[in-house]
Amino acid sequence: MPLTDTAVKKVKPGDKPVKLSDGKGLYLLVNPSGSKLWRWKYRVLGKEKVMSLGAYPDVSLAQARDGLDKARKLLAAGDDPMAKRKADKVARRTADENSFEAVARMWWGSWKLARSEQHAGQGQCPDHC
Repeated sequence: MPLTDTAVKKVKPGDKPVKLSDGKGLYLLVNPSGSKLWRWKYRVLGKEKVMSLGAYPDVSLAQARDGLDKARKLLAAGDDPMAKRKADKVARRTADENSFEAVARMWWGSWKLARSEQHAGQGQCPDHC
């Protein structure tokens, strides 16, 4: 039987972690510390994996189900949702590191080492550096 928002709110932590199933591999993990975490258990190429979908109440039951639907669509298309998430994270980090500002700051750091303090400070805006 699927979980309800009321049941999720009322569940109390115990001595051991407790899993409350919602169906389709989605469950709420209630830790003894009191944290409530959405997890999805699935298989890729015969290997069992567990994907985090967020922490309750930051991620509601409806949002967890939406995240599950998106991940299941990726899995149905032949992609591993966890691998896709990691690849997207690496792509965002690489884009940030290769931005004009990041490259300019790196260049400035190496350029000013070979200059006097007065020369390196000319033309700088005191608010930004």
